[in-house]
Amino acid sequence: MKAFSSWVLLALVCLQFGGCKQDTSGDGGSSSDAPTVAFVTNQIADFWNISKAGCEDAQKDFGINVEVRMPPVATTVEQKRIVEDLLNKGVKGIAISPLDADNQKAWINELAGRVPLITHDSDAPGTDRLLYIGMDNYRAGRMCGELVKEALPDGGDVVLFIGRLEQDNSKHRRQGVIDELLDRSEDRTRFDPVVGKIKGEKYTILATITDQGQPDLALSKAADAINSRPNMKAMVGLFEYNPPACIQALKQANKLGTIKLIGFDENSETLQGIKDGYVTGTVVQNPYQYGYRSVEVLSKLIEGDDSVIPESKYIDVPPRKITKENVDEYWTKLNMQLGK
Repeated sequence: MKAFSSWVLLALVCLQFGGCKQDTSGDGGSSSDAPTVAFVTNQIADFWNISKAGCEDAQKDFGINVEVRMPPVATTVEQKRIVEDLLNKGVKGIAISPLDADNQKAWINELAGRVPLITHDSDAPGTDRLLYIGMDNYRAGRMCGELVKEALPDGGDVVLFIGRLEQDNSKHRRQGVIDELLDRSEDRTRFDPVVGKIKGEKYTILATITDQGQPDLALSKAADAINSRPNMKAMVGLFEYNPPACIQALKQANKLGTIKLIGFDENSETLQGIKDGYVTGTVVQNPYQYGYRSVEVLSKLIEGDDSVIPESKYIDVPPRKITKENVDEYWTKLNMQLGK
């Protein structure tokens, strides 16, 4: 009875002084009256769950609310619908990975006029976005090409697998692989035709196969490539879900380990394949930092602190190669970031 009386007294005090705030932040998190920013991806993928972990940690560190939204279908229409919904909810800033920057320029500029807007993972050069957080995708592509050379030191026929080529990061990533295999000098303005073979002295890129961000389609196209290209010596998966799709297709064809496989990003199947020896290696980004740094920057921008914008308007989060020598160390750290 005494405890009940104390609770009633507390309620009366709250009413008298304008109500008591409820802390919905958890340990060190943001409170219900904190501003909200948004982190918008280009599709649903395990890669983005790592970014989400970074967003959630930054939410606690910077006392801000974060909405992480992943389009269930990888289309510009769905991405736009999600962003408009977030704006209607009153978000104060947005970090986005544009699906088709060239054709989204007018829309991106409109958004940048309404709230602080930054890009992550894939940039939108030539727009009014405030800065880009991510890696040099061309350089990362060349690193991937270096792994192909390790897998096939004597050369051979290679097929590239990627979600789509409308994205800024996709174009540069693919071109980096091609330029490395053909021993070309660096040129970020170069773009080889998608149709037809690209032949070098030692390596031939037989095809670039796209799947529009659909893992099931990626699997069927990988299987078709194995069946229709008997001279293929290596498969290169350039989106996070591409290497696992290639692994499954190679297993079905009983060619796992016979055809070399080089990956991109840090899917657990890819990492296990490196440990088991049937994936040569993978080039990883740092999606955790994409999420964390995006929230950090937006929290400063909505406070009016423009000092977080570097002169280059680019915050570099460097890629790295993962091979059998360092996969255990890397995977352990990744699991710690994910709270596993």
